[in-house]
Amino acid sequence: MTTTTDSAEARTRSRGRNMLAGTLKRLVSADWFSAVTALVVLFAVVGAFHPAFVSPNQLMNVVQQSVYVALMAAGIVFLLTQGEVDLSVAGNYVLAMVSAALLIQAGVNTWLAALIALVISTLVGALNALIVQVIGIPSLIATLAMGWVLRGLAAALSEGKQIIGMPIDDSFFEIVGGGSFIGIPVSVWILIITVAVLTVVLRATPFGFRAREVGSNPDAAKFAGIPVGRTKVTAFLLCGFLAGLAGIIGLAFFTSGDPTSGGGFELFAVAGAVIGGNPLTGGTATVFGGVVGAILLNAVSIALVYFSIPAVWSQFATGAVIILAVSLDGLMRSRRNRHP
Repeated sequence: MTTTTDSAEARTRSRGRNMLAGTLKRLVSADWFSAVTALVVLFAVVGAFHPAFVSPNQLMNVVQQSVYVALMAAGIVFLLTQGEVDLSVAGNYVLAMVSAALLIQAGVNTWLAALIALVISTLVGALNALIVQVIGIPSLIATLAMGWVLRGLAAALSEGKQIIGMPIDDSFFEIVGGGSFIGIPVSVWILIITVAVLTVVLRATPFGFRAREVGSNPDAAKFAGIPVGRTKVTAFLLCGFLAGLAGIIGLAFFTSGDPTSGGGFELFAVAGAVIGGNPLTGGTATVFGGVVGAILLNAVSIALVYFSIPAVWSQFATGAVIILAVSLDGLMRSRRNRHP
């Protein structure tokens, strides 16, 4: 009887070890693992020298300051997995911010103004899709030029000046800009909900499946009857919408429409998506990883302040982090390919 009991316990322990080993293996092989690891290491190293960096309030500030680029990165994920990119997101962000501010200044209801700005940003995404899919200009060139167009338009509409005098006591600014729920800012909640919804879209809907298949093998996807063009158009629309959403949140937080803001956001968004586990070669996608990558890049910039490193070294440090993170991810992918 004792032998039988010991044997059952041994099998139970063995199953438990196997399950734990399987879980760890899946965790390490996750597309976002490299970015999460780099982020944890960054916080651990900086926190060891400056404990204030890892205080709850500061950690929340890091995430809150990353919301804008993180939202853009979440949208770019759906394009990268199809071998496309959108470098107009920063210009779209600025245009949404400025157009909403001008509408509010003209007396339009704040929530309606925000909605109109979101529609405009989504239409910009549609225009990008038209240029890329119909005219046939590569998305890298088309969206880069579109970003300049949008920034120029925002500057012209605002006459190159900040649009101030917003009704900061209005519910829109109080809720979206300064509101919080259980200690977490509303803007961070918007990011969390966006990540959750888009992860479901990516993993559990026909659109998400099609986006990944198009990136894996466009010819095979077309042969299988997948509407490649329509799938890419939808991704451009989503990317435009999320860039506009970032602009609306920026307006609510900063309470002004600044046509010069968002400098470099497009590169941070693309880089964040890539180091988060979304290779430029397409076929692989992770919304969570893209957002973590964007937070990582912002955290690096903030960490430099704690070490009194001159701002001129910020780009150097950010570039170094991108290279290290992408290299680590590439090494892990090569290892997984050799040992599936």
